[in-house]
Amino acid sequence: MSREIIPDGQLLGFDLTRRAALAAAGGAWAVAAGMQAAAAAPAASTAKHTALIRTASDCLAVAEVCQAHCIKLLGAGDTSMKACMGLVAATLPMCEALIRLAALDAPRLAEFTKVCIGVCADCEAECRKHADHHAECRDCADACAACIKACKAVSGA
Repeated sequence: MSREIIPDGQLLGFDLTRRAALAAAGGAWAVAAGMQAAAAAPAASTAKHTALIRTASDCLAVAEVCQAHCIKLLGAGDTSMKACMGLVAATLPMCEALIRLAALDAPRLAEFTKVCIGVCADCEAECRKHADHHAECRDCADACAACIKACKAVSGA
């Protein structure tokens, strides 16, 4: 059995077959599509936090694009995006958890939004540094700003 390697052979130091790349992309798309569907039609029990769920879902999707852009640039040898990628990587799980806690109307949601505000503020500040040169960074910074605003509405901060 032969392995086909994506042109240039490596992504972040790992051999990546076309099949593995397609599987990973398909899995990411399925997760994003599921989250978007959940955000687009929240159940009656989540109506209280519908705006937060939608805003965090948008932030998550835009941050995924920003991170992919950073990976591409880093793979090409551009290390100027290293800090940006690290902060986006921290933002992604925060948005995922925020969506879940908001959907559950979790008792600690207001406390969690305060932490999320800080993480999104860090990401926004770093992405703003690159916003004039990279649309992905500008969009991520804008999405983080919107998420901060939605979190403040819930936390009262």
